[in-house]
Amino acid sequence: MRIALVSGEYPPQPGGIGDYTRRLAEALGRRSHTMTVLTIQDRRLRVYGHGDLTARLPRQASAGLDWSLRCWPALIGALDSLRPDWLHIQYQTGAYAMRPEVNLLPWRLRALPGRPRIAVTFHDLLTPYLFPKAGPLRRWVNWRLARDADVVITTTAADAASLGEAGVEVQVIPIGSNIPVAPPESFERTAWRARLGPGATDRLIAYFGLLAPSKGADVLIEALARLDPSWGLIIIGGAATAPQDVAHAAAVRALVARLGLAPRVVETGHLPDEEVSAWLLAADLVALPFRDGASFRRGSLLAALAHGCPVVSTMPVDTATTEALRPAALLVPPNDPAALATAIAALGADAPARARLAAAGRALAARFSWSAIAAQHEALYTECGSLHQPG
Repeated sequence: MRIALVSGEYPPQPGGIGDYTRRLAEALGRRSHTMTVLTIQDRRLRVYGHGDLTARLPRQASAGLDWSLRCWPALIGALDSLRPDWLHIQYQTGAYAMRPEVNLLPWRLRALPGRPRIAVTFHDLLTPYLFPKAGPLRRWVNWRLARDADVVITTTAADAASLGEAGVEVQVIPIGSNIPVAPPESFERTAWRARLGPGATDRLIAYFGLLAPSKGADVLIEALARLDPSWGLIIIGGAATAPQDVAHAAAVRALVARLGLAPRVVETGHLPDEEVSAWLLAADLVALPFRDGASFRRGSLLAALAHGCPVVSTMPVDTATTEALRPAALLVPPNDPAALATAIAALGADAPARARLAAAGRALAARFSWSAIAAQHEALYTECGSLHQPG
């Protein structure tokens, strides 16, 4: 099949949705499908072919684009050229700058002859911004996106249940780790940790991901202040692009300074995948204090598990995720720096517990392989293709 993926972000831009989209394109490409990714970078529509990280501009590409209605002609023109069997929108409203226009794109495409079949994956159910006090209308825009698609996918059962209540038929396909376990060939753990300088390598916590409000990095900083000075923290990534994330990142850095923790905290900025892998393997444990609870929609969590990192995270909101995750992670209440510090200190002092969590994490992550994820997508495309014809 010819499959075009639409994503609001894509490497080299930082962001979990972009990383996921690339991994999905690669996995489906290995199954002999022709894959392209459509995104907007530097205010131009970019088309990436599978395996080709050099962006190609469509002929007569428009400049000055964003995810408003201005991008529709460029997207439709690219689809006319590519003639994909499927257009698959990877949806998370923050990746589209909180704009609602991409939600209405399937409705527009349905009016066109020879349109591709349309799938959408909801990576969460957060709603776009419209105007103040537009709550019900914001939810309607998400339901409109779901109802105009031929196939709707969520990454968790909880999100599927929420959309199901609105009368939408939903398939659940989990995400996988967005970072392969593949450090540089020269990787050696002790030497890698030594890059942090003298005294910074005694006991090392890793945090991986953007500095976004929902991820709880500020809670982790407050927990670090409660730990003895032998503990250091490396923030792997940390780049922020959305305005609310930029503001939160600045607040986190100000908190580090105010608590006098600058000598114990290193922020790497955006890194190549192999260096992210190396830092995950170099750390003693990974702390991911999500404010909304640990979830298998979080690529950073799956990356930590796949790397065999002992993980401290926050209690999931649903029982099924809690039961699956409990053998592989130490879970604490959200927004509780004292509980987080206590858990980190206890795990740091218990080598057998770290080994148990590492082994259980690798086993759990194996359930989220990209080959299985690609096969599930292929089955959905094929099944819907036998029932629906373009147009």
